[in-house]
Amino acid sequence: MEKAALRIGLGHASLAGLRPANEDYCAGVTPDGEALGNKGALVAIADGLGGHAHGREAAEYAVRSVLSDYYSTPDTLSIAQSLEKVMVAVNRWLHAHSRKARETAGMATTLSAVAFRGRRYTIAHVGDTRIYRLRGKELSLLTEDHVWAHPEFDNVLSRAVGLDANISIDFIDGELEAGDIFLLATDGVWNALDEKELIRLLGCPDVLEDVASRITLAAIHAGSTDNCTALIVRILSLPAESLRDNLASVSELPLPPRLKPGQCVDGLEVQDVIHDSRNAILYLVRDPATDQRCVLKTLHADASDIAAIAREEWLARRVVSAYFPQALNRPQRTFLYYLMSWHEGATLARHLELGRRFTPIEAADIAGRMLKALKVLHRMGIVHRDIKPDNLHLGADGQLRLLDLGVAASRGFDEQEISGETGNPGTPSFMAPELYRGVAASESSDLYAAGVTVYHLLTRKYPYGEIEPFQNPRFGDPVPPVRYRPDIPEWLESVMLKAVARDPQERFETAEEFLLALERGAQRPLFVARNTPLFRRDPVLGLKMLAMASIFANILLLLLYLAKK
Repeated sequence: MEKAALRIGLGHASLAGLRPANEDYCAGVTPDGEALGNKGALVAIADGLGGHAHGREAAEYAVRSVLSDYYSTPDTLSIAQSLEKVMVAVNRWLHAHSRKARETAGMATTLSAVAFRGRRYTIAHVGDTRIYRLRGKELSLLTEDHVWAHPEFDNVLSRAVGLDANISIDFIDGELEAGDIFLLATDGVWNALDEKELIRLLGCPDVLEDVASRITLAAIHAGSTDNCTALIVRILSLPAESLRDNLASVSELPLPPRLKPGQCVDGLEVQDVIHDSRNAILYLVRDPATDQRCVLKTLHADASDIAAIAREEWLARRVVSAYFPQALNRPQRTFLYYLMSWHEGATLARHLELGRRFTPIEAADIAGRMLKALKVLHRMGIVHRDIKPDNLHLGADGQLRLLDLGVAASRGFDEQEISGETGNPGTPSFMAPELYRGVAASESSDLYAAGVTVYHLLTRKYPYGEIEPFQNPRFGDPVPPVRYRPDIPEWLESVMLKAVARDPQERFETAEEFLLALERGAQRPLFVARNTPLFRRDPVLGLKMLAMASIFANILLLLLYLAKK
């Protein structure tokens, strides 16, 4: 039996009306296969600013760019992040282009887009084009018009793509139901037709192209003096609820039994057990057909979150970079696991166990390469959440690789589809202070862990001391690393202290900023205070001490006064 999938119907119509030119534009993309599962279908509508030069060009450029560039964004980004990324780029280009010549001045457009993926929709909206949803007999306006009243005009746009250097986008999302009808309409349509008329026209069971044509003609007959464009989407069928259809099928496989060297699984020969943790187990295996060695990762038989290995494989397949092991294909699997490339070498933790003493130059070089790996993840909307020497592998080829995406978080997954976790995963001594207050892990906490990793490589200590599991630590000022390693240069110490600052606002904002500080080194050193003032470190204690000092001063003044009398 064929598995249910997302299927939509599309129809559109656009009329110039009484205007000499049609400055509206709309289009849609309905991919199939993996693109439909990962990105969904996308439709967009735009209305070039009337009376401005090149309004039609702005509208068409905006819609075409969004529809093409959206599918080029990483699958690990959420739909909203992907739409924001491409719409910001469109706004930047239009705004810059409108400032190049007098004839293109004011080149801007409204823009509204809807992505349909799985059982949900996500809207990105700027301007006064509208998006309605008809569910049964109930019509809902899903967007808000970005206009402000003007005494001489009906409405003036307060937001448009290309109008300003910066753009503010509304994002709306919700659940889909089979039979839902979405209408994307320019102001020439919705200004002329009331809600009752729209419900009547949308409710016709005709071909969607005919419905869209009747809506635009009805708007013209109702007295619309503007361009009239209608784009209609009907939800024909929805997929079953799952993490991803392709992941759900993998997760249905059983976990393999405990394997020993010499045993085989799906034709792969087990050579060694590389790592055995509380949740996962890694085997070094060999494919006799190709003599290729690779790593097989799976979960223990009593693992509670079976889908975790499927999520990790999904992420690993999308992180294609020399700074990470690469996921390998194994089409015919009878057990739940995934394969990744094998590399000779050892983790940085293993190097420390063997007594290796990293020099400041070596540690700075490793930090730079670690940050380049984090830059790859963060640009894809992935937070690693467990940066530490155990997860950094220095290969025999000299390449540093970041391991273990097992607890990584990607905004490409809808929250309700992910098995929830209580608290933040990670290794206590490498976890940022805010994580202990229940704040969700972020790029900032990854960069904090990277700073602790460099600190530990050089000193074998931790900036706030070692933290045990289930401990609720208190964070004062970090111990300067030169206390343990006097050979650390001052510029590198400043970089490390900024990276591990207790307050996230005082850390590096991005991996790029952290990397730039390392590359500048002693030529442009950072200034970082070694001690935090008491009032910032502990405001309550500071106020208490100030009050005691005030009381002491008053008593002293009173004694002096009495002595004079």
